[in-house]
Amino acid sequence: MVQSSVLGFPRIGGQRELKKITEAYWQGKATVEELLAKGKELRAHNWKLQKEAGVDIIASNDFSYYDQVLDLSLLFNAIPERYTKYDLAPIDVLFAMGRGLQRKATETTQAVDVTALEMVKWFDSNYHYVRPTFSHSTEFKLNTAAGVKPVDEYLEAKALGVETRPVVLGPISYLYLGKADKDSLDLEPISLLEKVLPVYKQLLAQLKAAGANQVQIDEPVLVLDLPEEVQAKYQAAYEALVGDDLPELVLTTYFGDVRPNLKAIANLPVAGYHFDFVRAAEQFDEVVAIVGEKQTLSVGIVDGRNIWKTDFAKAAAFVEKAIAKLGADRVVTATSSSLLHTPVDLESESKLDPVIKDWFSFATQKLAEVVAIAKKVSGDDVSAAFAANAASIKARSESSITNNPKVQERLTTINEALSTRKAAFPERLAEQKTKYNLPLFPTTTIGSFPQTKDIRINRNKFAKGQITAEEYEAFINKEMETVIRFQEEIGLDVLVHGEPERNDMVQYFGEQLDGFAFTTNGWVQSYGSRYVRPPIIVGDVSRPKAMTVKESVYAQSLTKSPMKGMLTGPVTILRWSFPRDDVSGKVQALQLGLALRDEVQDLEAAGITVIQVDEPAIREGLPLRAGKERSDYLNWAAQSFRVATSGVENSTQIHSHFCYSDLDPNHIKALDADVVSIEFSKKDDPNYIQEFAEYPNHIGLGLFDIHSPRIPSKQEFVSRIEEILKVYPANKFWVNPDCGLKTRGWTEVRESLTNMVEAAKEFRAKY
Repeated sequence: MVQSSVLGFPRIGGQRELKKITEAYWQGKATVEELLAKGKELRAHNWKLQKEAGVDIIASNDFSYYDQVLDLSLLFNAIPERYTKYDLAPIDVLFAMGRGLQRKATETTQAVDVTALEMVKWFDSNYHYVRPTFSHSTEFKLNTAAGVKPVDEYLEAKALGVETRPVVLGPISYLYLGKADKDSLDLEPISLLEKVLPVYKQLLAQLKAAGANQVQIDEPVLVLDLPEEVQAKYQAAYEALVGDDLPELVLTTYFGDVRPNLKAIANLPVAGYHFDFVRAAEQFDEVVAIVGEKQTLSVGIVDGRNIWKTDFAKAAAFVEKAIAKLGADRVVTATSSSLLHTPVDLESESKLDPVIKDWFSFATQKLAEVVAIAKKVSGDDVSAAFAANAASIKARSESSITNNPKVQERLTTINEALSTRKAAFPERLAEQKTKYNLPLFPTTTIGSFPQTKDIRINRNKFAKGQITAEEYEAFINKEMETVIRFQEEIGLDVLVHGEPERNDMVQYFGEQLDGFAFTTNGWVQSYGSRYVRPPIIVGDVSRPKAMTVKESVYAQSLTKSPMKGMLTGPVTILRWSFPRDDVSGKVQALQLGLALRDEVQDLEAAGITVIQVDEPAIREGLPLRAGKERSDYLNWAAQSFRVATSGVENSTQIHSHFCYSDLDPNHIKALDADVVSIEFSKKDDPNYIQEFAEYPNHIGLGLFDIHSPRIPSKQEFVSRIEEILKVYPANKFWVNPDCGLKTRGWTEVRESLTNMVEAAKEFRAKY
């Protein structure tokens, strides 16, 4: 029999139960006991669901209250000293490292004020992890204050009658994905390998003692361009993790092609390997060649990153190739990666068009897919399931929903002239200075303001038909006026309307574009308690009518200050949706660029001449390895942005925004935006500023972390600006937060922005 395997399951709950209890705990409305109990309940549900679906190899330790990488840092005692000086419970240390913590002293608790660790994208996904942060004084050890999480959760599942395979991030990936702390910038994290390996060994020994005979050890960095010296670490590292008192290891990679690093893992003493053949089917022959006579191959053939049904016939044929090479007893059919990146259950989507719904498969449905393919290649009769799957695949390929000849024809009109501004930046800047007459250190925000409970209630009422369109519009207009008056009151220079009418920066646009489908409960975790409901691109994309002009014009009518029109860029809409898998990303991005071009030109014609087109996902979409695929991506990603933004006059000022990625100034330069804002507050490497010193256009390096509830003082803003101005020219520097403010409360926003503006005024006086 060929076994079936799932590398991880969504932890959020079908109705976002984890978000609700976590945020209740942060607000003091739930106890730690209630938080932990809900986590236990969700884990039990997920394990039982997989067992009942017939999955043979089920993961444990795939659950987290915030982030699985952060969990490992807590467990291995990689906790910077600034978090240990407070008397915090382990769960609160975890949350403080993830989101920061600021609270005043009470009779029973001490004052706490600590910023969060840096958060960046998990490879090329829209999930974010909290970057491990090491120093010369880091002392790795099992931090058992809250138990030993992988062991405890393995035993928890076992008590429910579910045998699981614990999953642990491997030592090379853990260190390589980390960074040196600000007091140890000369430290190379990989140099800590010999210090951390004994702790891995101790953890693995405890798992073996608990009854776990096999562990999934993830080494996703194998799909990156690893330096030779890092590749050379694998052999000795994994030889150190072999022993009679240790479980077998299955080395697991995903999200790409491992072949450039294949020599590093070719002779490892592991029980088997897992490779992602959804993302890199072309690596098959070479990776199969390294599988030893007694090792297994886990074939990642069910997509853990997208929502389209697996083509059973193609997937089974691929698995049979592996069986022909290795034999059925050494092959496992698996998801390509953890299902963390997919919504929980399609069955709850009662409002989806049944025709389109039949094309999809969410995490729960993917369990049945993995099992069905394993059964097929094992010789079981699953002909009914395969026939139904074939009919669904065929129906989608032939559907008129996917094809719009007019959109396809318009794509052929794209040329260099269509994607180039009328003049170079210096000429545009001269006209913009005359038009806007902004002060030195102009202040602005990134777009959104707090999405209050009142906003959510009224949006829900409108969706349910409990209030009229006129009543809802009046409410939204009132919210916009509140935001605008606040910005005028504190002295911001370039205003935003606050986006009270928007549910999400991608979903809002997808709902107004042709070619999209939407879910009711299709939530996936982005970071911590931030979940998103990605739209699904089902066909060619076009804009039937204006999407943002009405609100922008109304907002501008309320103030004499410049008002930014706010749009989400083509690559971000593509990357933060579930994209089509039947046409290229380039085609989809350029279609979106054309649709947004129409919107940008309509905004300009309506008098909105500062227009921000955000592209936070542009780095996320970068192919993981250098080469032609990467250079091609950079070309078409930048082109799609310029297609959207180049049809305006020189005096129209184009902004863009980027966050939570390792950014390259050259990638941003290619967009030719007049002003860019970049998340910066958690960057503590001075070299990062230096990278942008020669950036030719104007830039705002974000000055406070909008994912944290803490409020920076005016002096904190002054200090950060002083550091930036040692490198970056004052006449090019804008003052702004890291990102949008929708997740924050009004008290935090009011104080933080007031302090930020006051700091800018101080520098104006100084300069």
